[in-house]
Amino acid sequence: MMKMRNNKKKRYIILAIAILFVIGGCYLLYPSELGEYMKYSQFATAVEQGMVESAEIADNNVEFYLKDQKQKYYTDNPGYNRFKEFLLLNNVDVAQSARADDILYTCMDLMFNVVFIAIIGGVIYALIIRNKKQFPLVKHGKDRFTDIAGMNQLKMDMQQLVEIMKKPDEYAKKGMRLPHGILFVGPPGNGKTMFARALAGEANVNFIATKATDFQSMYMSIGPAKVKALFRKARKHAPCIVFIDEFDGIGEKRNYAGQAIDKENNRIITAMLNELDGFERNETGVVVIAATNNVKDLDPALIRAGRFDRKYMIGNPDLTTRTQLIQMYLKNKTLDSTVSLEKLAAKFDHLSCAQIEAIINEACLIADTQNSNLITTQHMKDALERVLIS
Repeated sequence: MMKMRNNKKKRYIILAIAILFVIGGCYLLYPSELGEYMKYSQFATAVEQGMVESAEIADNNVEFYLKDQKQKYYTDNPGYNRFKEFLLLNNVDVAQSARADDILYTCMDLMFNVVFIAIIGGVIYALIIRNKKQFPLVKHGKDRFTDIAGMNQLKMDMQQLVEIMKKPDEYAKKGMRLPHGILFVGPPGNGKTMFARALAGEANVNFIATKATDFQSMYMSIGPAKVKALFRKARKHAPCIVFIDEFDGIGEKRNYAGQAIDKENNRIITAMLNELDGFERNETGVVVIAATNNVKDLDPALIRAGRFDRKYMIGNPDLTTRTQLIQMYLKNKTLDSTVSLEKLAAKFDHLSCAQIEAIINEACLIADTQNSNLITTQHMKDALERVLIS
């Protein structure tokens, strides 16, 4: 942390020195001494009498020398169109000055460009640093299939993937490869993320969890850059499972209406397609698992076979799974003898795993506020009403 602060201080010092250098250059170029002032009427008379040897015209004044004198004079610039011609016709050596206000304006413009470039550079640097910290990598995850209630058929299907990830060379000799991508479809709160973590844990491979909002940015083209950064990191740490939640947030059907947000979304999808197509027979050792609630909203080109080879529906838990969930969530808690697990599981029909967990937790909180060591049917009923009132 201290080293990072010292680096920031160094950058600020360098920027300040650069600005001071530009300002100093402006002062060096800017005329510090104009000489002695002469009224324009006197100057015009001197010109007509052939007394003026040379003159230098600036925006607001005219610097000049009289013949046989080393003293420098200056007067006001009359600003009329034929002023230079007036001097030349009277044999005055004329120079058009690039000093005075012109130089000052040039210096100010240069300073503005320096500051602007510094700000843009700082923003880009900050985004690069942020990208490095994004997409945290999980190694040797501890989640297992046994931590998940139900989903027995899905566990059986995924067990084969676990074996392929553990022994890729053996399966490659048989002409088999890992699916490039797997799509989990279903309502939220039913363990799609947890199942992806458990798959990585069972196969003992690296795991990166992301969501659609991770790729959104107020800056154009940052989203596609983040997609590339994600897969670059995944390939670097292969074998690796990349999990993308809320996939419909970045994989929506492409819209060519011309709005900026639509164009950025199209770029993100294109970047995703390029990365998925880059998995030549999965030699990269990267598997993408995406989760969505609305598969119909996804771009067909994104989820076709060859990119997402397998699609699984993960719906609300069935009766057997709900019973297992209740037992899991009530671990180390005491139920009243009047509470029937079977009836409770039946009452939780059409609820997600997350909703069931929230209801049981709420029932425990209600029992605690009543100083009750037992969780009763009434506690469950009150909790059900509180959680589902919305």
